[in-house]
Amino acid sequence: MMEHIRTPKVENVRLIDRGSPSKVCMGTLYLTGTHTIFVENAHETHKETWVLHSLVCGIERPPVTPSGCPLLIRCKNFQVILFLIPKERDCQDVQLSLARLSRPERYGELYCFSFNPKVDPDDREAAWTRVDLRAEYCRMGVPNHLWQITHANSEYRICDTYPSELYVPKSATPPIIVGSSKFRSRGRFPTLSYYYRDNHASICRSSQPLTGFSARCLEDEQMLEAIMKSNPGSQFMYVVDTRPKLNAMANRATGKGYENEDNYSNIKFQFIGIENIHVMRSSLQKIVEVCELKSPSMSDFLWGLESSGWLKHIKAIMDAGIFIAKAVAEEGISVLVHCSDGWDRTAQACSVASVLLDPYYRTLKGFMVLIEKDWVSFGHKFSHRYSHLDGDPKEVSPVLDQFLECVWQLTEQFPCAFQYNERFLLELHTHIYSCQYGNFLGNSEKERRDLRIRDRTHSLWAHLWQNRVDYTNPLYRPDHSQTQGVLRPMTTPYYFKFWRGMYSRSDKRTLPRQSAVDYLMAVKEETQQLEDELAAHDQKIAKLGEQLGKRFQPKVTLAGKNDVQETSEPQDDRDGSPSQQGVLESSSLILPRDALKSSDPDLSVNSDQESGVADLNCLSPIGGEESVKDPYSEEAAYATA
Repeated sequence: MMEHIRTPKVENVRLIDRGSPSKVCMGTLYLTGTHTIFVENAHETHKETWVLHSLVCGIERPPVTPSGCPLLIRCKNFQVILFLIPKERDCQDVQLSLARLSRPERYGELYCFSFNPKVDPDDREAAWTRVDLRAEYCRMGVPNHLWQITHANSEYRICDTYPSELYVPKSATPPIIVGSSKFRSRGRFPTLSYYYRDNHASICRSSQPLTGFSARCLEDEQMLEAIMKSNPGSQFMYVVDTRPKLNAMANRATGKGYENEDNYSNIKFQFIGIENIHVMRSSLQKIVEVCELKSPSMSDFLWGLESSGWLKHIKAIMDAGIFIAKAVAEEGISVLVHCSDGWDRTAQACSVASVLLDPYYRTLKGFMVLIEKDWVSFGHKFSHRYSHLDGDPKEVSPVLDQFLECVWQLTEQFPCAFQYNERFLLELHTHIYSCQYGNFLGNSEKERRDLRIRDRTHSLWAHLWQNRVDYTNPLYRPDHSQTQGVLRPMTTPYYFKFWRGMYSRSDKRTLPRQSAVDYLMAVKEETQQLEDELAAHDQKIAKLGEQLGKRFQPKVTLAGKNDVQETSEPQDDRDGSPSQQGVLESSSLILPRDALKSSDPDLSVNSDQESGVADLNCLSPIGGEESVKDPYSEEAAYATA
């Protein structure tokens, strides 16, 4: 990519803080094959600002000012950077260079193929095996007497956007699978996404059927019948179409559509109403425009937020997940979920339902597994939706962004239920677009295999796991009531919040100096340090007590109710120095509680207090029966927050 760089270095460039235009940093701008780097001139800091080319989504040149030529860089993770370049020619060269560098035309130009963190080849291979989907299905309890793994899609013969290993009902024979795939859009036939072992209910996913106005398929009807019968406790199943009903009806004119309840026995059909990728893309653009308003009034901001419809769309996705989770966990009914092609809204609904149903997906490792299972392996179109390559802008849409926001909304309602924090979700969002790791390349498992992603790139999951301390929620407790069981979130409008940490990243004025999570993490770290110091002091006190016990034979004589006479004689005092004698004399006045008990077995705690001997363990801030309150208790966590 170096051949596309017209000007590799520009001096006397100013980096302007858009929140505080008066705050300007002077420095040098460098262009490399992968990054734009700004290095400040300040000798004491030489602070560097790195912008990955693959994160850039737009470069604008506002009107020239007397101070220079502005260059505005917009990033896919909602960061906005403003440079002021002295010469217009240099500004134009930088713009043209970034326009090409930020729009790679083939996979080999992506950063992940040149990214080299100096990891041992064996460690890199182990990182890719950290997430094992076959082990995940075993954790759910399949295969079993109801479900089996099928190799009908081996070498992607039936559906090239599905994984090679799929789970289907045991009664679903290969002819049924093949027939059903021919009747489903893109060949994406119904297959298992999540199995709820408590009652054998399941969540299956597919694409829309090719019903048109009257077409039907016997094999597809048999497939749905097999899914329904794989749940012995239910007499019917739900079919959830995540599209608005009007959209699904319009697809009938093109030969597609939705299931006819008259042709499929024992199904109940349900429309949810999540809008298509084009509506979502437009809605996100309006959110970005609202966040970039300069000094907006409250009415302007609220009107812009409402007119964008963004939170309405988030609620629709959440409602879909809640309906599915309730059907599975409370009614014990299996659910088949689909949209048009089954790789956008279907993934959203199935993933939200899984997070609500299974506490495992609310852990760091479990969330990685969920993304790999419902998004990566089932053929979400990462390259198209997140503009990894220069292509059709109409294919771009924030589908996975919306799922991450649904999870964030859940963390706001259930702060103790999730092991990961907001920083983890933001980091994951950034790397969906960055192409620094190979996890989210391509549009299917087959494409990633053809590109030899595992051999040529590194896995993001290893990076996140190595830095899991930064992504851990300090309020999370595995034994908390929120952590266990099914989550039942509220979806009334006032429960939904604007995700300031995501969409206002470029405006430092709107962000607190220290977030609540950062503060809690700092408190947790400080508490751990104090506990370590306390343990070290306890060890020193114990050793000192052992040394004193060896050198003294304390004798305690109970003289009266409030009078205690203590005598102690050294076993061997050959030194006789005044300092040592002073220490011995003062030491004889403070007897450990164990020493008191051992010298007089009949001396109880009550008699200690009655005789005027202080219970030092109770008075001391370390040790004793009244221990320090657990800093990780629920009350302490909320008090800190």
